[in-house]
Amino acid sequence: MPLDTSLSRRTILKASAGAAALGTLGAPAISYAQSEAIKLGHITPRTGFLGPLGEYAVQAMQLAVEEVNAAGGVNGRKIEVIYDDSPNPQQASAKAERLIQRDKISALIGEISSASALAIAQVVQREKVLFINTGANSDALRGSDCQRYMFHIEAQNSMYVKAVGRSLVANGLVTGKKWYSLTADYAFGHDLLNVAKRFMAGNNANHAGDDLIPTDLADFSPFLLKIRQARPDVVILNLAGTQITNFLKQYAEFGLTFPVAGFGFDTALAWGAGPGNFGGIWPALWHHLVDTPNSKKFVAAFNAKHRRPPENQAWGEYCSLKIIAQSMAETRSTDPTKIVEHFEKGAKFDVLKSRESYFRARDHQMMTEMYAITALPQAQVKNQWDIFSSSPPVPGPNESLEVIAATEEENKCVFRSA
Repeated sequence: MPLDTSLSRRTILKASAGAAALGTLGAPAISYAQSEAIKLGHITPRTGFLGPLGEYAVQAMQLAVEEVNAAGGVNGRKIEVIYDDSPNPQQASAKAERLIQRDKISALIGEISSASALAIAQVVQREKVLFINTGANSDALRGSDCQRYMFHIEAQNSMYVKAVGRSLVANGLVTGKKWYSLTADYAFGHDLLNVAKRFMAGNNANHAGDDLIPTDLADFSPFLLKIRQARPDVVILNLAGTQITNFLKQYAEFGLTFPVAGFGFDTALAWGAGPGNFGGIWPALWHHLVDTPNSKKFVAAFNAKHRRPPENQAWGEYCSLKIIAQSMAETRSTDPTKIVEHFEKGAKFDVLKSRESYFRARDHQMMTEMYAITALPQAQVKNQWDIFSSSPPVPGPNESLEVIAATEEENKCVFRSA
């Protein structure tokens, strides 16, 4: 049900005027002292090549919790989040199990690694606890590895490829062009490469070369030499985390001028590379320049606390916490199964964009707008954050949100019982 047509939501908003978007969950019907807090878990990488994104995720979760609790909590109950690191799939699985069994959480939010998200998904399905994946992109998590208790606010790889693919086609960088791709050598990268190849085949692009890149690689010079020799029309990056930052810095140092584009991206990685090194066309699930009132409020609040704008991983955590809190208020329940049913019935959410979003029932992927961003020429860069321009939302206002998502034929999900 859309936010603006929910009676309970209108009542809540009246009681909490002035609170942040999606955080306005009403004055408490009872005092916090009379009711136990609602416990949620948050797991995400805090170290390694995904660590910089995890830091944004934690900061955004903390902000969202503060806003919800300041607005009165959820049905008179305070939200409490237990945070943990997930350096690898084995620990992600063990920590998810501990949060559920020992800490009695009602829902779990987080993750960035597709391999770790898969490990968590198996735990939450067995335990029947809601999990919103905020950073793992693999199509397989929405297809062959889908689970009924797992939902995805993060876009799938197909959405990233199709969203930025429109800009690549418009810029004449696809049909008949030679692509040289570098791909992160783990589940996310392999999945993204498969989706990219499907896009290439459908748009008559050709492969000049492809290399798998270890996640701990720091020196890209051997691959830069291969790119120089191959002389491709476009360099395509299917990389992740600090891989992107390191590559872009070294690409600039080598003086290579072949156009660069990426199919996976986080704005923090562009900021890490710096205005003199960041270049190309990239997909974005959200960015700090999105021009809506609620997006601006989020950016201002995050900036005030951390003296830097939030990036898209921060957006995922912030909105996920608000979505769970709103859904618990609307259903007047913390029962994970009831929240799952609420999502599957098409509940709509303001996720700081121009259109409301919803979780698609058949694979639990959030249907939402995306953007294609293009690096600004260095002469046009005015500060370290505003280093790109953005396309209008993709899909366009007269298109279904589902046109950039994988079709059922491309990525079939069959939910299985525990």
